[in-house]
Amino acid sequence: MRETIVRPRNEWDGALSAPPTQAEVRLQSIIILVVSVVSILGAGWIMLSFWLFPNLRSFRHRLILGLAMSDLIMAINFLCSTALNISGRLISAPENATFCSYNGFMTQVFVIQTDYWVLTIAVCTYFILAGHKRQSTWIQNHEYLIWSLPWFFSTLWALIGLVRDAYRDIGAWCWFKSDRTRLLVNFVPRWVIIVTMFVLYAYLYVVLYRAHNEMSSVVDEVSPRQRWSGHTTPARSVDTSFQDDSFRGERQARSSATLPRLRKIARLMLLYPLAYAVIWSLPTAIRIYNSTTDAAAPFALQTIDKASIVVQGLVDAVIYGLNETSWSSWRARLSPHGYPTLATTNADDANDANGANESRAREREQRSRRPVCGRRREIAESTGSGPSTVVEPQDAIELRDFTTEPHRKAIRE
Repeated sequence: MRETIVRPRNEWDGALSAPPTQAEVRLQSIIILVVSVVSILGAGWIMLSFWLFPNLRSFRHRLILGLAMSDLIMAINFLCSTALNISGRLISAPENATFCSYNGFMTQVFVIQTDYWVLTIAVCTYFILAGHKRQSTWIQNHEYLIWSLPWFFSTLWALIGLVRDAYRDIGAWCWFKSDRTRLLVNFVPRWVIIVTMFVLYAYLYVVLYRAHNEMSSVVDEVSPRQRWSGHTTPARSVDTSFQDDSFRGERQARSSATLPRLRKIARLMLLYPLAYAVIWSLPTAIRIYNSTTDAAAPFALQTIDKASIVVQGLVDAVIYGLNETSWSSWRARLSPHGYPTLATTNADDANDANGANESRAREREQRSRRPVCGRRREIAESTGSGPSTVVEPQDAIELRDFTTEPHRKAIRE
């Protein structure tokens, strides 16, 4: 029978210091391992959705893919350290000092990298939906540079900690041993990012709300009973610079169906930063408490604190997956009826449907004369169906520029 060992606690630096007994370390590691597996599943779901569905390969979804990759690697890193603790080879042991340094480096890279990813997604979404043509065109033409920013800054912070030999065992994994360091390096910038997201998404909420009002005034010009077909229906282009990516979009003939989508998207905008604020409230409160009192938090709070960090992959899957196109795509794929087809509510709608089909055919013929470029070419080649046959489910929620150019001018005025 393994003996419970009282481990000497280093000079107190914060609530994330390792629990004092091996039994508590083992229990905490088991809980964190389970949460890590859940987080891996969440991140994997986003990545699998990106791979399966061409309509989830837009510019914004490619940024979400970067976030999911960071979540996945971070969760695997936690899985490795907790597995060592559970096996009895504690990461605090002298023979595991090299592993602890590596584990702490990886933790710092990807914990803060997820913050940079959500900020990047928020800023890019703002530029495109708020009608900043020059900025939105630039970021979409420099996608590789945008991708490199979260990796560069997060790796830079982690290398500084590695050079200063600052990574030590804190229980389920290794990280900065000083709670004050974690507070200043991670939590203060994180809340700056959350506040920035609130400001950006609040402004976009106003933009979409005004767009909703503008579109509701002309909704009677489109048949309210028209539904989705298996082919996308190009509509008027908002901006010629947005014609070659999903953000610019193959915009559907949504008519009145667009209005509730705008309202739903506007609400989702504010839920993103709110969800992160709720998740990080307890860890931040514990950091402040321990930095000011030098007292240890109860074991239960320590464990919840760490679980809040590890669960990031699941949270991002819910925020950026369940509430957007991927959830609808999965439902459509698993449905015995497949993707929705064009249907009308009664026989009186047949003429409207035929007219809509003829209009779509003419628009597809006109678009086929234009060269297919950029990401749309990649999707067309991967599906073998051409750019006009990318399928979207009936209730897919995608953050696109739903406002027409006159609407955006009215909004800016």
